Amino acid sequence: MQVMLDDLDDIHPLFHGAPSSASFKKLRKRIVRQTREAIEQYGMIERGARWLVCLSGGKDSYTLLAVLHELKWRGLLPVDLLACNLDQGQPNFPATVLPEFLDKMQVPSRIEYQDTYSIVKEKVPAGRTYCALCSRLRRGNLYRIAREEGCSAVVLGHHRDDILETFFMNLFHGGRLATMPPKLVNEEGDLFVYRPLAHVAEADCEKFAKSMNYPIIPCDLCGSQDGLQRQQVKQILDQWERNSPGRRQVMFRALTNIRPSHMLDPKLFDFQGLLTQSLKFDEKDEEVPLFR
Repeated sequence: MQVMLDDLDDIHPLFHGAPSSASFKKLRKRIVRQTREAIEQYGMIERGARWLVCLSGGKDSYTLLAVLHELKWRGLLPVDLLACNLDQGQPNFPATVLPEFLDKMQVPSRIEYQDTYSIVKEKVPAGRTYCALCSRLRRGNLYRIAREEGCSAVVLGHHRDDILETFFMNLFHGGRLATMPPKLVNEEGDLFVYRPLAHVAEADCEKFAKSMNYPIIPCDLCGSQDGLQRQQVKQILDQWERNSPGRRQVMFRALTNIRPSHMLDPKLFDFQGLLTQSLKFDEKDEEVPLFR
């Protein structure tokens, strides 16, 4: 018989001490449900596979780690999980926090030290943001570690709001419609990259990690820089959400409901092959082009 979420006496150590309030139970159930939905919807499960679960020490990665172990503990995620923290040599980084936490929580892990901080500081001109280079160096090391550990997937803690912000970053600054996909294959073609929190709101990750009193480690590299384009996009989305609560979820739903025939990319739809006399109309009197 499957144990219900409310039964807190016999649970993975990551959930020891979880609040017993109705609001927390509701939050936890929602995050677990949304994560499971994303995993199933985007076909992330390879039975018997091994996942490298990337843990930065931020609220999102703690939420990811806990929920994946919740699903595995309940027999709903038949994969092996290996937590991994990449210590990038940032000054004042509390190097003992995550190893002690993972050991206490009985989570198999690998802690890797690579001083990418010095490289980023050396290569990026003054006044420019560090995110792009820092991310590339981090991703390269994580791919290497995944291969060394026999993992088939690198699992990241990006959530719904990260995906939305990336979409608008590409729209405003990149001139393209693109975002972080929940599932992709790396350029070498030997590893998957998964984002199981794709349906989870950032606010829920924050409430969850705070309620569980996980030891949050702030990013003192890019997180300390002002005027980032991502921060500007985030402020725009925050304002839209304040003016119209639920706007973020509506915009996110739009990313799953794309109509190529109603966009402008001839690589995605054969506009030149349309027969004007074969146009038909849907219930909303929208023109729906047909192929020749």
